[in-house]
Amino acid sequence: MLQGFSKRSLWYQRRVRLFGSFAVLVLFAVLVLFTAACGQSPSRTPSTATQASSTRVNPARIERVRAELPSGYEVAALSGRAAPVAFWGLGAGWTADPPRCGALADPVADAATTRGWSASGAGGIVYAVVAGSTATLDPSLIDECGQWTVSAGHTSGGVTFVAAPAIDGAATVGLSTTTTTVVEGGTETHSHADTFTAYLAGYVAFVTVVSDPGSSNPSLGQGFAAQLLVKTVSALRG
Repeated sequence: MLQGFSKRSLWYQRRVRLFGSFAVLVLFAVLVLFTAACGQSPSRTPSTATQASSTRVNPARIERVRAELPSGYEVAALSGRAAPVAFWGLGAGWTADPPRCGALADPVADAATTRGWSASGAGGIVYAVVAGSTATLDPSLIDECGQWTVSAGHTSGGVTFVAAPAIDGAATVGLSTTTTTVVEGGTETHSHADTFTAYLAGYVAFVTVVSDPGSSNPSLGQGFAAQLLVKTVSALRG
């Protein structure tokens, strides 16, 4: 009797093992089918066309960024030369030391392609500009131009790097500039400017906020200038 029981027990164990193996095979087949079905679902990776569209620049859209100004600001068209160094108060014939750093102060290659506006208010003067340019941010300038100077006539200033906002598909740089102009009688006037630049495909966009350190009104500050560049690039790309 025990012998018969052992045979039945062995037969039962074999059936259990066979059933378990069959269940594993079924489960594996289901997983394979599920994986194949998932592989046929639409990809979340943007297509090449979508990526190209998201980075295409339309200079006319820079007018939209005016809406980001604080209330009470008066907007005007750009006048004269539109370049960061010009907004810092330096005229023609300006120089930089080291000379290579000057590329950061004037990235515009073709003035005829320049679009933008200026605005003045209690917190300073704001400039938002986009221009056609093949300029790129030379990484070696980051090491060489941590501190440099600019000068033209009676005006001179010091320039340092500040943290720039990250923008997808663009190299960005932030510059803080303090200038001094010696006028008749030895009187000095001081000015401060924060400039943030984004190097885009075929274009360069930059925002400069100029303030008077002696003003009783609080300046818009670096944070405002940096965020305005982000919003400017977003508007230009649509």
